[in-house]
Amino acid sequence: MYRSDIHDADVPAGIVRVVDQRGRVQGRALWSPTSEIRLRLLTTEDCDITRGWWQARIGAARDRRMPLESITNAYRIVHAEADGLPALIIDRYADHAVVQLLSAGLEAVRGDVLGAIVDVLSPESILLRNDASVRRHEGLSLTVEEAYGSVPPHVEIREATRRFGVDLRSGQKTGGFLDQRDNRLHMAKLAVGHALDLFTYQGWFAIHLAERADAVRAVDTSEPALEQARHNAQRNACTNIEWIAANAFDELRILERAGARFDTIVLDPPAFAKRRDNLERALAGYKELNLRAMRLLTPGGHLLTCSCSYHVTRSQFLEMLRAAAADCGRRIELERHMGQSADHPEVLTIPETGYLKGALLRAAH
Repeated sequence: MYRSDIHDADVPAGIVRVVDQRGRVQGRALWSPTSEIRLRLLTTEDCDITRGWWQARIGAARDRRMPLESITNAYRIVHAEADGLPALIIDRYADHAVVQLLSAGLEAVRGDVLGAIVDVLSPESILLRNDASVRRHEGLSLTVEEAYGSVPPHVEIREATRRFGVDLRSGQKTGGFLDQRDNRLHMAKLAVGHALDLFTYQGWFAIHLAERADAVRAVDTSEPALEQARHNAQRNACTNIEWIAANAFDELRILERAGARFDTIVLDPPAFAKRRDNLERALAGYKELNLRAMRLLTPGGHLLTCSCSYHVTRSQFLEMLRAAAADCGRRIELERHMGQSADHPEVLTIPETGYLKGALLRAAH
């Protein structure tokens, strides 16, 4: 509930009992007195929110992810509102947990929450990645801190047949892009011929593509990220990847002028629209990237294209792709819709839980 929805409240951050103006109990919620989002509902029951309550909710979320164990030891255990635990993120990386507390109400009960995580997951360590900018809206500081155990400099995780090193303290998001796992595994099966991975970051897509592709060209602007990507390639004995430090827009122009063609392309840029007022510029950027990528596809080639910008809706994303395909002048087929991995569930009535849009495209012969 937003600030304008609150009738009467003058209490510190924490968990509160919510009643309507007729005095009927609506449940218990996290309360953030300085945030635009004041109340985040935890339960419609009138019950105490104890350490045991957190144990039960976190345990239920963990149990839903257990089938992933056969594929990976790195996955999201709690996806905030999608698991009935607003403002809480828990990611597993091997035997370590990375946690984000994204509201003042949740921060106020961190002792119970962290204790429940230890009880349920028995991790070797817990790292608080409380460096997400949304915490500023809650009046909270941005920090990265060990909350339990000792966090190693790097953790090795497995994903299908591949292994990756992860820096939990400074890696993107909570260390890596767990939300793209399903898409990486799908593209690993499709990859053929010459592949192009744009915005490769630490090379997770590229290394999956390299298992079946003849050669992979992986591009990113960050030399430190590419250095970690090279280590990941060595870890997986990949020798068919060329790592390119370059701006993706510039690289696409160079490749197009050179007449290059690729059988498999992955286009996974960062969020271009972090605010609603950036939407028009973001869509123009996405269109240029996709238009140039479409031109580079061989007949029958596949392009996986994504947007993690929450402010870009699925319909806007698809309309942008239609416009790019029309300008490309080629017949581009939509083979299937793609999205975030299954451990990042999307609740239809809570749009904030679904942010990653993707499409698998194919250039007609």
